[in-house]
Amino acid sequence: MAKRKIVWSSRAKSDLSNILDFFYISNGSKTYCKKLNSKLRKAIRLLSKHPLLGILSDVENIRTLLEGNYAIFYQVTEETIRIITIWDCRQNPDNLTIPK
Repeated sequence: MAKRKIVWSSRAKSDLSNILDFFYISNGSKTYCKKLNSKLRKAIRLLSKHPLLGILSDVENIRTLLEGNYAIFYQVTEETIRIITIWDCRQNPDNLTIPK
């Protein structure tokens, strides 16, 4: 199976940045942020080789990969994995919107 290219939406980039900023401000240290960033990116790299690893979501053609407290929503095409959003599952689920 060929590797697919990972493509980040602007929302997913913003989500990751906001998550890391939150922990940097809360902890006053970059140590946890670096570990969390590495863990999430490692899970996403795994998708390039195994795109069906995540479960189907309620939104058509969108899959979800759970990594710790985070849900990575993504879409698979023949050539790419499009990261749509990263959601902290400890938040109110009523606030989650997934663009198509």
